[in-house]
Amino acid sequence: MKVRATTHISVTPETGCTNGCSPLSGQPGGSGGVDDVFARQHDPGIGAEIMGAGKFGHPGWHEDPNWQGAWGPNPPFHTPVFVLTHHHRPSIEMEGGTTFHFIDASPTEALETAREAADDQDVRIGGGPTIIRDFLAAGLVDYMHTVVVPILLGRGVRLWDGLEGLEQDYKVEATSSPTGVTHVTFTRTGT
Repeated sequence: MKVRATTHISVTPETGCTNGCSPLSGQPGGSGGVDDVFARQHDPGIGAEIMGAGKFGHPGWHEDPNWQGAWGPNPPFHTPVFVLTHHHRPSIEMEGGTTFHFIDASPTEALETAREAADDQDVRIGGGPTIIRDFLAAGLVDYMHTVVVPILLGRGVRLWDGLEGLEQDYKVEATSSPTGVTHVTFTRTGT
């Protein structure tokens, strides 16, 4: 079982900031070619997901007892999803096998809980960028896929802050796409 941070988030080249949106959004499978290859690797073998409160909902979602995420009645996860938050609420069962569980835990504790639920499959760290950075800093990620998008945001959360030397523990590969994005993968060495 591996821990995958398959981020599919937009990382800008000028600052390494992310706005949390996906270059594949609205395009199932991307635009074809290499984008499609990476998109097809996103879901197979995932038994559970961990995400941050900011990915689950807009600021203040925890004050709305009817908020069930931005994905509608059948979210795309189809696994148990563990939302890291300081605001406890009961689990929410959705169509298609997704159940959102709300936990206040460290990355190590959250990963242990997700592994138990993953039924010997991989655990995906779905984001946002702060959560991914926390799991990377704790040395808990075996594989990560990020997408560098050639846009200038000028704002966002810096994914790489505090992770100096990260590349020493990973084999890093970059694959450019005709769409203008670059897929960067990090595979832990020795796994």
